[in-house]
Amino acid sequence: MSSTVITIPEEEGVSFKEDRRCKFSLLSVISHLKEQTSERDMRKLIYSIKVGVALVLVSLLYLLDPLYEQVGENAMWAIMTVVVIFEFSAGATLSKGLNRGIGTILGGGLGCLAAVLAQEVGGNGIGNSIFVGISVFIFGAAATYTRLVPNIKKRYDYAAMIFILTFNLVAVSGLRAEKVMELARDRLSSIAMGFAICITTCLLVCPVWAGDELHYSMASNFENLALSIEGCLEEYFGTTGEKEDQCRGSLNSCKMILHTKSREESLANFARWEPWHGKFGLSYPWKKYLKVGEALRELAATIISLEGCILSPRQPTSTLRQKIKEPCEEVGSSLAWTLRELGEGFKKMKRCQPDISIVPKLKSINLELSLVTPPSRLLLENGDGLAIAGFVFLLLEVVEKVEVLAKEVEEVEESAGFVGGSSKT
Repeated sequence: MSSTVITIPEEEGVSFKEDRRCKFSLLSVISHLKEQTSERDMRKLIYSIKVGVALVLVSLLYLLDPLYEQVGENAMWAIMTVVVIFEFSAGATLSKGLNRGIGTILGGGLGCLAAVLAQEVGGNGIGNSIFVGISVFIFGAAATYTRLVPNIKKRYDYAAMIFILTFNLVAVSGLRAEKVMELARDRLSSIAMGFAICITTCLLVCPVWAGDELHYSMASNFENLALSIEGCLEEYFGTTGEKEDQCRGSLNSCKMILHTKSREESLANFARWEPWHGKFGLSYPWKKYLKVGEALRELAATIISLEGCILSPRQPTSTLRQKIKEPCEEVGSSLAWTLRELGEGFKKMKRCQPDISIVPKLKSINLELSLVTPPSRLLLENGDGLAIAGFVFLLLEVVEKVEVLAKEVEEVEESAGFVGGSSKT
């Protein structure tokens, strides 16, 4: 009985191996990219993908014939809306989208009204153009003036700009277009389509909340300032050769905190537009967060002054520094502990009541220093007394700033309704 031998081509086996090799190499590349990229970079990548998806969805108004027959050339307004209002955070997208909607509705409505009144008053003659010109001047000048009002500029500047643009387009188009109401309706519906696509993609696909960004970035500043205070004291009572290198990290952290004002104000503004998410409600006290940020910046500025005292060319002798080392380190550890307690409670949204009894302690330390080394003797020792007094004075300033910060955090706890938490001992 003859046997049949079936030969398998080697090419198929090779291609199968190559496919597996390609798959494994692709997976290894993806895993390597995940390890190398940080969380912030990953969110940027996700944001870019979300914008691409939104642009593809809105482009279907042009690409699909049934949709294009319904929308027509007005589909470009939907594409422009997606490009203009899609921002990194949900709050920024909602802010721009709602501002664009408000400006478009008001501008389109008043523009249609101006166009209709111009036809009624001036007919088809020169009176029509004069009426439209006067309307454009009045509403354009009034809207521009409102943009200069600080409270309106903060939240509704984009709405005022869109109002000016839409009003001019609709009112002037009414001179040449016969069906101005239909034109305004089609454009408004196209803008609404683009806005709906933006909001759906932004809120449902890996949303980035401005409120979360503000909350956690501000909570991390407490730890950074605590490390800066501890670093200052280590530098001051360490060897002179180590000071310059050690000061750079503390200075950089404090300088970064000093430049957070504009970012925090923007995030707080965007957070007000966001819907209820997590522990952040609709009427969450974001304005109180700005006061906490201001207190953090004042504390950072005082710590920078303290570091300037440490890096000063005129330094007291090591003997004098050793006399105040123990009490100053005790105060520094108390300050760092207080900041960490405040920051931890702030981050977890729990009430924190640290036992802040640092000012009386510092006053007793200051009295002890004056008794150990009399001021008259200090001032005669090549200015060593002034250097010591300056350092202690700035340390007292740090304590006062921490007290102010604790009061601001307590106001946030009361306004936001933080849950009760036991303080560490």
